[in-house]
Amino acid sequence: MKIIENILKKIFFETVEKTYGKEIAEKVYIQETNNSVFGDYQTNFAMITSKDLRQAPRKTAESLIENIQNNEIIEKLEIAGPGFINIYLKKEFLIEMLLKVENEKYDFEINTDGEVIIDYSSPNIAKEMHIGHLRSTIIGDSIKKIMQFMGYKVIGDNHIGDWGTQFGKLIVAYKNWLDENNYKENAIDELERLYVLFSQKAEEDDSLNTLAKDELKKLQDGDEENTRLWKEFVSVSLEEYDKVYKRLGIHFDTYNGESFYHDLMKEVIDLMEEKKLVKESEGALVVEFDEKDNLPTCIVRKSNKSFLYTTSDIACIKYRRENYNINKLVYVTDQRQQMHFKQVFKIAEMLGFNEEKAHVYFGLMRFADGVFSTRKGNVIKLKELLDKAKEKALEILKERNSTGNLEEKAEIIGMGAVKYADLSQNRTSDIIFEWDKILSFSSNSSPYLQYTYARINSLTKKSQVEIKEEIKDLQTDFEINLAKMIVKFPSAILKAAESYKPNVLSDYLYNLAQTFNSFYNNVPVLKSEEEELNTRIYLCYKTARIIKKGLELLGIKTLEEM
Repeated sequence: MKIIENILKKIFFETVEKTYGKEIAEKVYIQETNNSVFGDYQTNFAMITSKDLRQAPRKTAESLIENIQNNEIIEKLEIAGPGFINIYLKKEFLIEMLLKVENEKYDFEINTDGEVIIDYSSPNIAKEMHIGHLRSTIIGDSIKKIMQFMGYKVIGDNHIGDWGTQFGKLIVAYKNWLDENNYKENAIDELERLYVLFSQKAEEDDSLNTLAKDELKKLQDGDEENTRLWKEFVSVSLEEYDKVYKRLGIHFDTYNGESFYHDLMKEVIDLMEEKKLVKESEGALVVEFDEKDNLPTCIVRKSNKSFLYTTSDIACIKYRRENYNINKLVYVTDQRQQMHFKQVFKIAEMLGFNEEKAHVYFGLMRFADGVFSTRKGNVIKLKELLDKAKEKALEILKERNSTGNLEEKAEIIGMGAVKYADLSQNRTSDIIFEWDKILSFSSNSSPYLQYTYARINSLTKKSQVEIKEEIKDLQTDFEINLAKMIVKFPSAILKAAESYKPNVLSDYLYNLAQTFNSFYNNVPVLKSEEEELNTRIYLCYKTARIIKKGLELLGIKTLEEM
């Protein structure tokens, strides 16, 4: 099934190419209208090419309309305002596309050769996952699911923070202030307590920082005891993280953390020196960029010969080039790392690592009075949030006298509410943490969509209609509007993928649910005559399939009944 915008674009492209040439035809762009008064789709081609064609936009629009041949897709074309061309679809074409949705493979017209590698979640070892980890984890997972659905081979990598100065601090704290009983009961909780304790004590006694550097150096040199402790810290941390990931339904293909690339970093420095990209500055090695790049000087090796995150990320790219057939590399991190990845991508380009790369950054989740900080002990643990979400969902189910396995239902509804509260936001916006907002069960929420899905299931069962892949007519505006919304599903997926914004898909699903509820409240579905009943139940059936699939792509499960 082709996307409607692409079908229309081809019609306009062919007409423009014959009239004005291929170069001008490349500027054809089709988009959905925001208001059905202006048709189903529209193009501003006449306006954006007025300078190229040296004629008034309305004259260009008139010429296009005159030259577009009759076809089975477009009902009519109208010129609006300074030169918009509004496009109205034929009902027969709409029905044809409706029957194809979820029955035919979608043709997104993309290059899916090679692997897409997505870095996301990436918690630091020896610290419990907290609310600040939520965005990277679920945004990255949704992007992975969307791209897999589109036909890409996707590798989800949890680039864990398992190397660096924090381990020297942890080893000092572990050797001096360990609570053995607490460590046996909850190892990661104890490690986090030790990390905070070290920070507090080091503010009063700076010699602890020197001691931590010594322990880190021993670890880097392969000291047997420190290496054993480091491996233990990593193991107990991953064991705890996996509990959270399991609840969220998230799976990673690889867990290649910073330590994985440690031995490759010297090779990267050697390669930079070979290509004369680095210079010495006060004992350190730095990369200076061209003035036009507008990037600050980047340190790639400290004066003590230790490496930095930049070096690690370049080594990571080098490893992936040598071990994968890369389609694109995607990094899902918060907005504070924008400059870091601009530097990394530029250095990679200077090294000839020219694969497509994208930094998918997101706004911070913060309290109204500041950001989260493990060091300050100012965090809300992610498992605590998930437990509260389940607890609230369970309360609501009991209030509504729901039946069945309430614990299982509450878990599905709660996890969905947490995910949707984040994924329905534009990822580039900051989110102020508020319990009521995060756990909202209001109209634009996962429970609302889950309930709509369950409601449709009940309706189709009650109708006792055998679903047939055929529709003879769409008689009311409510039916036509719902059909038009359903056939936009593949376009919503494509737009979400192109922008790396799952909220594009969540917005679509919410609009679909609202359109369905408007249809249901205004059309007597179950009281219809046979032919009308078959058509209307079919529309219900297709809506349910799209809601289920769309929520799956957001990492959210559905329930057959609530």
